Amino acid sequence: MHSTRQLFFELMAQTSAAPIGLEIEKASGCWLYSSDGRKYLDLVAGVSVSNIGHNNPMVIKAVKEQLDKHMHLMVYGEFIQKPQVQLAEKLCSLLPVNLNSVYYTCSGSEAVEGSIKLARRHTGRHEVISFRNAYHGSTIGALSVTGNESLKRAFRPLMPSVRQIEFGREEQLEEISRSTACVLVEPVQAEAGVIIPGDDFLGKLSDKCKREGALLIFDEIQTGFGRTGELFAMDRYSVYPDILLLAKSLGGGMPLGAFISSREIMGSLSSNPALGHITTFGGHPVSCAAGLASIDYITGNDLVKKAARAGAKFRELLVHDEIRNVRGQGLLMAVELDNPAKTRKAVSACIAGGAITEWFLFNENCLRISPPLTISDSEIETACRILLDSVKRA
Repeated sequence: MHSTRQLFFELMAQTSAAPIGLEIEKASGCWLYSSDGRKYLDLVAGVSVSNIGHNNPMVIKAVKEQLDKHMHLMVYGEFIQKPQVQLAEKLCSLLPVNLNSVYYTCSGSEAVEGSIKLARRHTGRHEVISFRNAYHGSTIGALSVTGNESLKRAFRPLMPSVRQIEFGREEQLEEISRSTACVLVEPVQAEAGVIIPGDDFLGKLSDKCKREGALLIFDEIQTGFGRTGELFAMDRYSVYPDILLLAKSLGGGMPLGAFISSREIMGSLSSNPALGHITTFGGHPVSCAAGLASIDYITGNDLVKKAARAGAKFRELLVHDEIRNVRGQGLLMAVELDNPAKTRKAVSACIAGGAITEWFLFNENCLRISPPLTISDSEIETACRILLDSVKRA
C-alpha cells in the first residue's frame, strides 16, 4: 500500500519542485504535529491565515453549531443566510462609514478580481495602476496587477491596461490620471519583504486618487485583523480606501474572502448586467460563522495590542551579526540576511530545529516571521533561540 507521502507526490499537483513536505496530522495554538511524532513552532501561520492560532476552540464551536443547521444552500446573493449577514454587520461596525457593503468570495485572488471589475464598472474607465513587487494573487487578473515579472513572464499576454509604479515614490503618483479606474495597493507590501510606506505616502496617494476620480483599493489580505499591531494596517495611517480587500485570516482558518465598498459603488455590479459578478461558494455559511467567531476572539482577547507587544519582543531578541535588519509592524516581520543562499540554509535549519519559517516571494534575502497572534512570550523566546541558531549555522 502506498503511503500518504508517496500519494502526495504522485496524485497531487505540485506548486514547486521542492515543497516542504512535512506530513502534519494535527495542529493546536502555535504548534504543528507531524506523523513522525515531531512538533514544530509555526512562524508562518499559513501565510497570515491562523491569526487566532490553530484549532481555536471558539471557532470550532461556531463551525459545529453551523454544521448542525446547514451548509451550502444557494449561489451567493440569492438567499438570506444569517451567518453572512452577522459577519457583514460585524465587519461594517469595525470599518469607516463608507465601507458598508460586503461582497463575499472564497479567496483573496477572487476578491482582487471582483474589485477590479467593480472599479471598471463604476468609473467606466479601464486603466488599473498597481505597484512593483506587490503580490495580489495568481489568477489572470490578479497576476496582471501583481508587481513582479518572475511570476508573470510565462503567462503573458495578461490583462491589458495595467501600469505599475514604485511603492513609496511620491513623484510617481503623477502617473494616476483621468484614465485610471483604480489604484490597487497593499498598505504594507508583504511579499516584497515587509516594506512600510513613509508616513504621508498613503495620504498623498489617496488625495491624488480623489483629484483624478480614480478608486483607491487597499489590499489588506495579509495585513488585516491585527497582524500589524492595528486591527487593519490602514488604521495606523488614518487613510481609508474606496474598496477594501480581505481574505486569509478573515475566515478564522476557513476559506473566505471579501471586497467591501460603499452601497453606491457596490450597486454598480447589480445591474446592466444583473449578475455582473457571481460566485457559487463565496460567503459559505460555515466559513462566515468561523469568521465571526474569529473576529470576536481577536477583539475579546485584545490580540491587536498583543501582536504589537509580541513584535517588539521579537525585534528585541533577534540580534545577531548575520542579521542585517528586522523590519516590520506587529507580527508581520522580515528578518533580512545577506543573500538568498543564507536564507535558504537558515529556513532548512529552522525546520530541522523545530520551527517553520520561509522566505518571501519577492525578497529571498528575508525570513518570514508571521506567527499566530496568540504566541506567548515563552514561545517567542523558543522561536528566537531556534532562529538565531539557524542564522548562525547558515
